[in-house]
Amino acid sequence: MPIRLPRRRRVRAVLAVAAVLLMGCGPGTALTSRRSEPAYAGPLDAGVVRTSMGPVRGLVAPDYRVFHGIPYAAPPVGPLRWQPPRPALRWAGTLDASKPGPQCIQDTGRDLKEGKATNENCLTLNVWTPSSGHGATEKHPVMVWIHGGGFVNGSGDIYYSRWLAGKGRIVVVTINYRLGALGFLAHPALGAPGDIGNYGLADQQAALRWVRDNIGAFGGDPAKVTIAGESAGGMSVCDHLVAPGSAKLFRAAIIQSAPCQAQADPATAQRISLDYAAKAGCADPATAAACLRALPATALVPTLWYSHIGDSDALSGPVVGTTTLPVSPVAAIAAGSAARVPVLIGTNHDEFTMFAALRYLHTGHGVRLAEYPHVLADIFGADGKAVLARYPPDHYGGDVSLAYSAAVTDGVFACVADRMADALGRSAPVYAYEFDDPHAPAPELLRHAPFPLGASHSLELRYLFNVGGAPPLDPAQRVLSDQMIKYWSQFVTTGSPQTAGQPGWPVMGGDPGRWMSLRPDGSRVVTTFAESHQCPFWASLKGKS
Repeated sequence: MPIRLPRRRRVRAVLAVAAVLLMGCGPGTALTSRRSEPAYAGPLDAGVVRTSMGPVRGLVAPDYRVFHGIPYAAPPVGPLRWQPPRPALRWAGTLDASKPGPQCIQDTGRDLKEGKATNENCLTLNVWTPSSGHGATEKHPVMVWIHGGGFVNGSGDIYYSRWLAGKGRIVVVTINYRLGALGFLAHPALGAPGDIGNYGLADQQAALRWVRDNIGAFGGDPAKVTIAGESAGGMSVCDHLVAPGSAKLFRAAIIQSAPCQAQADPATAQRISLDYAAKAGCADPATAAACLRALPATALVPTLWYSHIGDSDALSGPVVGTTTLPVSPVAAIAAGSAARVPVLIGTNHDEFTMFAALRYLHTGHGVRLAEYPHVLADIFGADGKAVLARYPPDHYGGDVSLAYSAAVTDGVFACVADRMADALGRSAPVYAYEFDDPHAPAPELLRHAPFPLGASHSLELRYLFNVGGAPPLDPAQRVLSDQMIKYWSQFVTTGSPQTAGQPGWPVMGGDPGRWMSLRPDGSRVVTTFAESHQCPFWASLKGKS
C-alpha cells in the first residue's frame, strides 16, 4: 500500500516529541537516544591506519578498534550546498579519530541540549573493526550501516557496533548523510531537470565508494560489502538496489522495517520544495538558488516533509524519476530489475504501536472511534472503507489505537516486505524475519501508553547495537541478542544467516513463505507471516504497491 502524499500542510507535533525522545521518528526511525562513549574493556592504546586522504588515529580495545569522524567527502558548504558530494580533502598530519564528528543539520532538541553539535560539515563515517588478534593479513567482511530517522534526523555515531565487531568479527561502517532540506530539497533552480534532490542518497553512494577504496587498510574486504539499514536506512537500501550509481558497490543487502514505497515523485517534491523556499524568503525563481545558498544553515532546520502516514508520522527523502534514482524500488523489485544479491529482509511484529503511542502522549488520547474512518481514509484513500471493515476495533478488544496500529503495521510495513521478499527471491536468495519480542524494552516515556507496544518500530536495534534509551535486556533477551548478532554477522560473512548451533534459517521461497520468528522464548521458522498480517487482503486492494 503506497504511503499517501500530503493533501494539506500539517504541523508534525507528534514527530517533534519523538525527535526529543528517540532522536529520530518516522519511517526511518531508529531507537537513537544518545549515550556517552561506552567503557572499553581495557586500557586504550592508539591505533593508526593510513587512508587515501591521510592517516587516522583511533581507539583500540582488547576485542575491537573504532575510528570516529573520518571525512569521506568534502564539506558540502557554500557553493557545494545542494551539489553532489565531492572527494574529501587531504589533511595534514594524523587525524584524531577518537571522537565522532558533528551530526548533520537537523531539528534535534535533545542532542543540542546535551552539547552535541550539528553542522553542515558533517559527511563523516565511523569504522568499527575486530581486534587484529587473528593476524594482520586477515580481511573481514564489511557491513555499511545507514541510519534511520525519516531522512530528517539521526546520525551514524549513535550505533555503537562493538558487539558486531567483537563478537561477530565483521567490520562495521556507520555513516552520516545530509538530511531534510539540505539533503533532499528538489527546487528546480538548483540544477537541471532530473539532477535535483537526492543529495543525501548521493552522499551514501560516496561513502560506499570510500569503503571500496579504503576499507582494506582497516582489515576489511572491499569485495565483501553488505549494505544495511533500518527504517529510512532500510528504505535507502531498497533505493541502492535499483540506483545506477550504487551498482557493484555491495554484494548483499539487509532491509529492516523499511517503507520502501514512500519515495516522492518529482512533481510533488518540486511543489513542496518551491513552497519551502518561499517560506525561507527565496520565492523568486530567478534568484532562488543564490538566495538559498546564502542562507545560514540554521534557516534550513525546519523540516522538509514529502510523505505522510496519516497524522502520526512523516518523512522527507529520496525522489524517484531522477538521475540518481530513476525508478521506484518497489516497482523495479516487482519487475525483477533490482540488483541480484542475497537479501535479509524483515519487519517487527507491532511496527506502528510506537507512533500510535506518540499520538496518544501528544494529544492526551488515542485515535477516537469517530476519527478512525477518516484516519484510515487519509492513509489508504479509497481503500479506507475496506480497511475499516477488515480492522474493526472489536477485533482488538475495542481499542481503536490497536486496530489502527495493526492496519498500518500490516499495510505499510509487513505486507510490503512480504511482496518484496517474494519478488527478490525469484532471482537471488532471500532470508526473511519477523522480530517478535512482545516485551521488547522501550524508552520510558512510551511505557506510559495505555496499550502494549509489543515489538514496535526500531526496538530490535538494541539487540544488535549498544544503544541506549531503554531498560537493559533481560537474560532471555540477551540470548536473543546474541542469536541475532550471530545471524547478522554470518549473513554479512557468507550471504546466508545459517549458523551452527542456532535454529536453521532457510531461504524464504515457497508458498507459504518461510520466515524466521525472532523471539526470546525460542526463535523458530514460521509459515504464517502472510496470513497473520492479512497480506492476501492487502494484495487485493486497488491501491496496493
